[in-house]
Amino acid sequence: MHISGNTIFIPGSTSGIGLALARRLQAEGNTVIIGGRRTDLLEQIGRENPGLHTVAIDVAEQASIDAAAAQVLSAHPDLNVIVAMAGIMRIEDWHRPESFLASAESIITTNVLGPIRLIAAFIEHLRSRPEATIVTVSSGLAFVPLRVTPSYNASKAAIHMLSESIRLQLADTGVQVVELVPPAVRTELLPGQQDSEFAMPLNEFVDEVVTLLRDQPDATEIRVERVEFLRHAEARGDYDQVVASLNAADPHGN
Repeated sequence: MHISGNTIFIPGSTSGIGLALARRLQAEGNTVIIGGRRTDLLEQIGRENPGLHTVAIDVAEQASIDAAAAQVLSAHPDLNVIVAMAGIMRIEDWHRPESFLASAESIITTNVLGPIRLIAAFIEHLRSRPEATIVTVSSGLAFVPLRVTPSYNASKAAIHMLSESIRLQLADTGVQVVELVPPAVRTELLPGQQDSEFAMPLNEFVDEVVTLLRDQPDATEIRVERVEFLRHAEARGDYDQVVASLNAADPHGN
């Protein structure tokens, strides 16, 4: 993925990593469309960020994805990058089904079915472009589990393997598949995470991501240095120690 000259759609980008990345990518010379559920918030972001386009979308609803895709492609037929940023994370207690089942279903719908449906809505258009990119968003927790967030961990592991698989299938096209693998970042993904000393400052994270995108246009994974501890734990042979360290240190890792 080239760092500039793209038209990029980022659903789930009205706050946190998504919004910060959207602003930085716009500053790098890209046309950026952000998506979210709250139209009032989208209007506010549009007023505060001239040139940043907005569209309403709920990635948990198929009809909303279809409507947003039609709107985006009508207004931006040169679209060549989608970033499946939308995701939710919740603390769960799996001792009793009534305390986790609804949460688990919601997480899988948003974090796994959402990106799948999003890619399905855009894949034919992306294949028609000379160069295009699908950016998925997994997590360090795709590789090492945080005890209190089982469904989130599983959803991000699914996104990692989905990314690996569709990259193989799309190798005969001009569509690149790039997996963004964040560590814990200071956002409001979990209550209190924005103030966690264990989480990476948001601006530092986005700065490093943009640098990696600029320096590694052919990368299949974008990993900041702080996530390597989790990403390669099994390969290094210290998986059990990393699991113990992660779960002893911080309930807000992602």
